[in-house]
Amino acid sequence: MSHTLGVRQAQKQKTRQALLSAALGLLEEQSLSSLGLREVTRAVGVAPTAFYRHFRSIADLGVALVDEALGSLHPMIRTTVSTAADSADQAARADQRIERAVELIARHVDAHPAHVRFLARERHGGVQPVREAIRGQLARFAGEVKTELAKDPESAGWSDADLEALAALYVDQMLITASLFLEAQDAPPEERERVAEVAASRLRLISIGRRHWLD
Repeated sequence: MSHTLGVRQAQKQKTRQALLSAALGLLEEQSLSSLGLREVTRAVGVAPTAFYRHFRSIADLGVALVDEALGSLHPMIRTTVSTAADSADQAARADQRIERAVELIARHVDAHPAHVRFLARERHGGVQPVREAIRGQLARFAGEVKTELAKDPESAGWSDADLEALAALYVDQMLITASLFLEAQDAPPEERERVAEVAASRLRLISIGRRHWLD
């Protein structure tokens, strides 16, 4: 009996993932608000009624795509922004953090371009639960970045509100960097290098401003 249940559960998970993947593929050409349930089930080869065994609605599927796109990034973001313990110099520590962040973003865009396009389109799209899910994930990222920034010696004397604002600046710039890498995905290597340099420069400007904020 337990073996049968395990097989059924595995098949259910396989179908759910197939629906997510099919929707993501269809969303390369349209927005979530225009995506039809029957389009998704037709692409997977299941009956429309099977959709409701996995999702309550297309909006619910969209929220699941947000979780799939961003949920696994939280541990990597924390590691990327964590203090570089091998450097006591503020500028060197910041440069290490920036280098790690740009590398992480570039790798993620290369590995998951469809997810990044989906997020870029739907962040301000017409499906409210999806907008809220993206906003919630970004707020969680900002909170995690703030926690790591608060550990830096240069954060001494900073107010909670100022740390929140700084974390939000970093997260916003990471999103912009992801969009730039996405646009340059098929560009020559020198163009991708230019994107990395621009991203690093912008993050460095934030870092320099941070060191002088309390002045």
